[in-house]
Amino acid sequence: MVAVKHLTSPATIPRLPACLSVLSYNVLLPNSQDGWWNYKMYLPPLSPPDEHILQRIGLIDADVVCLQEVSPLSFEEDFAFMSEDLGYDGVELFRKGRFRPATFWKKDRVDLISPAQHKDRTMLTTFKLVNDDSDNQSNQDNWHVLNCHLQAGKQGGRRVRQIVEGVSTAYKLAKKLKEDTPENLNLIICGDFNGGNECGAIEYLEKGSIGPGFIEDGESVCSKEKKLPLSAPLVDAIDTERGDENTVPSTLVVSELISLMIDQGSIETAYIEPQFSQQVIDRLDRIYKRFANESPGDQMTKEDVERWLTIINGRVGRGSEFRTAAKFMGWKEPPTDPDEKKEDRPPIIIPDDSILTFDGFVAVYLDELRQGKFWGIAWDLAKMGESLDVTEVFQARYDRIYISASLQPMAVIDTISTEPCPNKIEPSDHLPVCASFQIRK
Repeated sequence: MVAVKHLTSPATIPRLPACLSVLSYNVLLPNSQDGWWNYKMYLPPLSPPDEHILQRIGLIDADVVCLQEVSPLSFEEDFAFMSEDLGYDGVELFRKGRFRPATFWKKDRVDLISPAQHKDRTMLTTFKLVNDDSDNQSNQDNWHVLNCHLQAGKQGGRRVRQIVEGVSTAYKLAKKLKEDTPENLNLIICGDFNGGNECGAIEYLEKGSIGPGFIEDGESVCSKEKKLPLSAPLVDAIDTERGDENTVPSTLVVSELISLMIDQGSIETAYIEPQFSQQVIDRLDRIYKRFANESPGDQMTKEDVERWLTIINGRVGRGSEFRTAAKFMGWKEPPTDPDEKKEDRPPIIIPDDSILTFDGFVAVYLDELRQGKFWGIAWDLAKMGESLDVTEVFQARYDRIYISASLQPMAVIDTISTEPCPNKIEPSDHLPVCASFQIRK
């Protein structure tokens, strides 16, 4: 049995004969056009770090890099450094969605041997190793890499369907490529699973099947049993050969905001019908009064609202706060014409001589809360001089790498943060996961 080498970031994944290394990373930046709001992930006075993602990916130097949450609007410009600076001259971007997976590879290390397969929030790429002067059969074998960004939120059933479809796609492609034992294919599944051990998608991979009895978020994740088409369940590559003291690190390390923002009576229903805690209400009250104190009736006028929106969003006209406030201030959405293009619809405006009451102001932020934008509310409060006293950290392991039974982990890089991310060192709210693999003999 080969011992797995465990490294701690910052580190480079060792290049070993007949091995494939894969890095998975849910990035927050650059996303320079559609991701304007990313700066709200960095609580003041922290600002987004420059070039940290380039430096991190470059230092790790994996053969294949699987990114999640990139914007197609600025993808070529934002990630030009992958080819120009880091030598990743192969790339496949997921075909649809606002924020997408993207897979990069170095052509002097691997050859893409089949067109990428695009499914529901998963993308499959299949490679052969470029000859590295070893006699190992690995150079002739296919390596399947499934890049995943499973659905977030109370969507356990959809996450299961997504991962079932992704694995099935790899299995069918192995058969199409006439592999000797498709049920024992060389499969690497990586990405953001948007759930931990409580997640049905994880259960399916680790146990090899899942049935109607598995409950996630109070609901069954499937109507009938689903079984892996493989010879054995998949293995959690990052949690291999660790021992009692070397625990697998969390990949989502963020400020714990829910207990500070949510009224204690609604903690259990935080994503259904949450209400603000008194300390948030008090902060919003002080902010509202500062904006409204020079206006008639001590209420926020159009001019007050525009000043507030400019402070939190950089300008008037963007962000869900703007859209919600405009509705509370009397803007009515015109009847929709099915033949009318979205860009031809009348713009949302804040009506002249309108006001935003305190109840309306709170309701704008309640709408943000119910969309799960805890981080955005925390940023707005801090920007307006009403920071929450954040002392706790929420940790989870949403980002994972699974491998089929035919593969053996050779080296793993742990990235560890004890501070909420993003921070001065970590540019994303997720931490990267990376490992290298060899085919079992």
